Parts: sequence; structure tokens; C-alpha cells
Amino acid sequence: MPPVQLFDLSKIDLNHIIFDKKAIEEVNPQRYEMQQLDGIIWYDKEKFLILGYKDITEKEFWVRGHIPGRPLMPAVVMIEAAAQLSSVFIKRVYEKVGFIGFAGIEDSNFRKPVEPGSRLYLLGHIIGYERKKYTCKAQGIVNGTMVFDAVISGLRV
Repeated sequence: MPPVQLFDLSKIDLNHIIFDKKAIEEVNPQRYEMQQLDGIIWYDKEKFLILGYKDITEKEFWVRGHIPGRPLMPAVVMIEAAAQLSSVFIKRVYEKVGFIGFAGIEDSNFRKPVEPGSRLYLLGHIIGYERKKYTCKAQGIVNGTMVFDAVISGLRV
């Protein structure tokens, strides 16, 4: 059974983009095939919550080979998208400078496949923050269903 969703998407205008790809690029260095975040829709700075998305297209780098005839978004790419979401939160919202590297993953569960034509909503909740390291609960939602959840951490380098 999946955990409780971090926050209710029905209370958020999912069409209102507050940070587009260009704004994300100002703080995240990933480009080309590794840019896995299309926009930020909403955040609550006081509650440490953020919502972003990735539109999954037929042009994704993994479509041809994972899995031929039935392309499925690799779990590691879902985690990368969540890591990029949390990095934007730390750098854009909390205005922390420097590179943030991926530091770890815990308690990950991948529940449903994500296919081209889907919008993957990425929910994040910063649950721990030290001087250089942060921890984020992350969830992925497609069509109202939780497709993954994990706890990830990042390290300011």
C-alpha cells in the first residue's frame, strides 16, 4: 500500500507554472538528455513542500532501448527527476549557492510503470536540512496514481 500523498494536488492550479525550464536551468546544470524537470508549479516555503513535473515524450533518450515495443521510464530516471526537483527547491527558493550532488536514496518503491504520453508530477518535502546536506521525501504521481516514492538526499559541494 502506498504512503499518504505528501499534499493534495486538487487544491493546486496545475496549469500555473512558476518556474519554467529556463528558470530551472539558471540553478540546475543538467542539460540535454539529463534534464528531467520541465517546470515547477507550486511550493510552500514554510512547509518545505514543492511540486514540479516532467512530460514524458516519445523522444526521451531511453524510449528506444527500455523496453523495445513497450517503453518504460527507468526507475533511476524517476529518481533523477526528483533529485532535480529538490535541487531547484534548495537553490531557487532557499537561495543556496553552489553545486548540489546526489548523496543517497532510501526506502524507494516503484509501483506502476510510466510511459510516454504521461505527465509525471513530482512532489517533494524537505524533511531534513543541515549546513551542507538535505533530505527530501519524494513521490511521483501519474493520472492520480502514485508511481514511486523514495527518500533522497543531496549534498552541497
